[in-house]
Amino acid sequence: MDNAVLKALRERRSIRRFKPEQISDAELQAVLEAGSWAPTAHGLQDPWIVAVQKPELREKISRLNAAIWGREDFDPFYGAPTLVLVFASKPEKTMNGVPDGSLVLGNMMLAAHSLGLGSCWINREREMFATPEGKALLAELDLPKEILPDLMGVGALALGYPAHDAPAPKARKEGYWRVIK
Repeated sequence: MDNAVLKALRERRSIRRFKPEQISDAELQAVLEAGSWAPTAHGLQDPWIVAVQKPELREKISRLNAAIWGREDFDPFYGAPTLVLVFASKPEKTMNGVPDGSLVLGNMMLAAHSLGLGSCWINREREMFATPEGKALLAELDLPKEILPDLMGVGALALGYPAHDAPAPKARKEGYWRVIK
């Protein structure tokens, strides 16, 4: 069985080198909208999505992420001109924040691929936004002030035009799935 969605699932790869040109507003809107259509527990739409294209803010986020990683000489967003941060409620508020935010990120990666954009899931947002510097940075992201104490970072996307071809897929492991009837 084959269709465009199944083909995109097989072909999408993480891109770790980006052209410096900024993506178009229409492309960004399409990716963000795809994230907003991800399923969420009880339809609550708990996650929040923030796209960052402002160079100074992008650099601040990159530096903080690199510091958490312990690689301050490196851009963990691989030179992508757009960063997309995903936040959700902390576990004390809802146990579904991380799964819901993960689905948002997955939808956006598939949408990016379908538009010819490259993306790469970036980790360490939970740790970043738990630091004092991260909490101060969170206040700069145009989110409703009343929700900030309850938010945690789930993940981020490096997003842009790929500067290289997608890597070849790894073979799927033997016995990856089972069917029990």
